Amino acid sequence: MSRPELFISVDVEASGPYPGRYSMLSLGACLVDDPEQNFSCELKPLSMEADSKALEVTGLSLEKLAAEGLDPTDAMRRFAAWTNVCASRGAATPVFVGFNAAFDWAFVNHYFLHFFGTNPFGFAPLDIKSFYMGAAGSAWSETRSSTMCAKLRANSRGDHQALHDAIFQAELFRLARDLRR
Repeated sequence: MSRPELFISVDVEASGPYPGRYSMLSLGACLVDDPEQNFSCELKPLSMEADSKALEVTGLSLEKLAAEGLDPTDAMRRFAAWTNVCASRGAATPVFVGFNAAFDWAFVNHYFLHFFGTNPFGFAPLDIKSFYMGAAGSAWSETRSSTMCAKLRANSRGDHQALHDAIFQAELFRLARDLRR
């Protein structure tokens, strides 16, 4: 018998388009079905290299994060502990849920493996855009968050603050999941 699944919405803000060269700057997560249960942190950058457009979108400062952010090892340890506690309450398997999961997953997986040694989500993220395509029978071009918000009648919106976006994404996933019912 398989364990129940615990869907966790995850969002990151980063200094550029891919991990290794660029840094994960903030991380937000919440339980899809109980967004009040959440986690967030800001991280020290691995380097001062950044795409100026990425920083402009997030409003984050590399200098401020270098002084005040969590060490990446500590951040990933804390995120793993939060994830594992949430999953253990229901003896569930945590499932990473992301909007454009490929981007967020790349950073989270890289940081977990590099700084923590293992990823509590395993190796397979669930992408909300792809899920919506299947549930709604939509075209890929209809998976922009603004289009999905309008079609699903979402109450919240994203603002490029990682925890806010994780909560927003959780709502989109719940609404898309309801299309199947």
